[in-house]
Amino acid sequence: MPLKMSDLSVGDSRQETLVEDLTRTQIVQYAGASGDYNPLHTDEVFATQVAGYPSVFAHGMLTMGITARLLTDWVGDGRLLRYGARFVKQVWPGDTLSARAEVTALRDTDEGPVADFKVETTNQHGDVVLAGSASARVDR
Repeated sequence: MPLKMSDLSVGDSRQETLVEDLTRTQIVQYAGASGDYNPLHTDEVFATQVAGYPSVFAHGMLTMGITARLLTDWVGDGRLLRYGARFVKQVWPGDTLSARAEVTALRDTDEGPVADFKVETTNQHGDVVLAGSASARVDR
């Protein structure tokens, strides 16, 4: 059933664990799906010995994509109008990611009612790894 504006209030929030123990396999699968084979994400030797990182790390867009699931689970598929984020910290294999979305505004537009959200994704240490915002269509 579509989310209605009357079902929401500014300050409402939703939180969920998106992934527990992110694996290198999931990171490489995302590389295949996205076509982004940057060796920082897929080649342990390159990431550690050439680039000096402790390991490969997840694509920022992988983190953004799995965070979007929190939003679409809440508002429904095909309802996001805008979604932007800043990658705050790297996401490593083994990380557990949780996201929280909070309603920051409800507004009527020429295209219909819209809900605005603040979005944050954190790792198992409570560190923010992604911070962003989104807007979605909702029903009256």
